[in-house]
Amino acid sequence: MSDFDLGPALLFCPADRPDRFDKAAARADAVILDLEDGVTQADKPAARRALAEHPLDPRTTIVRLNPASTEDFAADLAALAATRYRTVMLAKAESAAEVEDVGDGIRVIALCETARGVLAAPDIAAHPAVVALMWGAEDLVASLGGTASRDRDGRYRPLALHARSRVLLAAGAHGRAAIDSVYLDIADLDGLAAEVNDAAVSGFAATACIHPAQVATIRSGYEPSAGQIAAAEALLAAAGNAPGAFRFEGRMVDEPVLRQARAILRKSRAPRPGDADTKSL
Repeated sequence: MSDFDLGPALLFCPADRPDRFDKAAARADAVILDLEDGVTQADKPAARRALAEHPLDPRTTIVRLNPASTEDFAADLAALAATRYRTVMLAKAESAAEVEDVGDGIRVIALCETARGVLAAPDIAAHPAVVALMWGAEDLVASLGGTASRDRDGRYRPLALHARSRVLLAAGAHGRAAIDSVYLDIADLDGLAAEVNDAAVSGFAATACIHPAQVATIRSGYEPSAGQIAAAEALLAAAGNAPGAFRFEGRMVDEPVLRQARAILRKSRAPRPGDADTKSL
């Protein structure tokens, strides 16, 4: 089982906007204070200072670091050391060695968003400091010289879907959580809902987002419906009296199907976002 226990809605907040920190933390299950792409180069020093000057609950705060290959990485780690934050997101992670460079005692969410990072996802996931993998479509396409991750209908192109699946499989193979990428069209909540629903049933643990208006849709997508819960309970009750594989409501049922039903019930019984005891590591 993964050590990742945040989510399902992870909200990015630029680290140079401390005026937004408390609001972001209150509206999502965890906030990602972004030192990377959400902050201009000129504003990065101020963003690093803001980490210590405007502290949030370290149990529900993630700091996105600049890539290990950049000069900003060392400055980010120095700023992190002045805080109580111990969960980071390593942008553009491309190897397990880069995870090692983060240092001891830090939980790492590896963001696989380049061609090298996606191909190295299994090795990255195997590192003991890694608690989750996330993927990113836009940086991936840019790293290949491409210009669009989605087609005209808003659906991911095959390349992006391949990367998404590869990162999910790498995470699962090593008992790590997988985090789905952001949905950039803030106003399209229907499109977001469809993508979140697919993520939830496919095995992702959380979805990152860029706007508070997306949080409720993400939470709803990861919460099993009353119908799903009732069906899972009925299936498991029937399994108690059936040896091995059996037929239930016209469907053949064996152990993998039962595990899926148990997963639905685990999710339905998990602490709900906003409960006083949900935000612990």
